[in-house]
Formats: sequence, C-alpha cells, structure tokens
Amino acid sequence: MRSLDLSAVSWRKSSYSNSDGGACVEVCDDFAAVVPVRDSKSPHGPVLAFESAGWASFVSAVKAGALEV
Repeated sequence: MRSLDLSAVSWRKSSYSNSDGGACVEVCDDFAAVVPVRDSKSPHGPVLAFESAGWASFVSAVKAGALEV
C-alpha cells in the first residue's frame, strides 16, 4: 500500500471508545479506499490503515455484538 499523507486530515474519536480515556481509538474519514486508525493517546505514533470494506465489516460486527471481548 502506498503511504498516506496524514498531515492535514481530521480525526474523530470512535463512539466505541470508552469515556475514561483508557481505550480511545481515533479514525479518519478523509479517504475513500482506506480508513486510517490510531491510538488517541499517541497521536504521533503508528497508524493502521484498513481497506474501507474490511473496516465496514469490522464495525458492523462490533455493532451486532458478534465479537467477544
């Protein structure tokens, strides 16, 4: 995968992140084909980029309660 220019993107905190600041995932919706994801506690740290279809499947599974914690 080619590298993404993330210098001017908008990040949003996932609605599934907990409210105490311990497990905060941020996602970026600025790209059509990929969804960058990062740990909000490490904004300059690594970013994982998922294909949009794969991310959508993951989010659907989370919403449906199909994944065990």
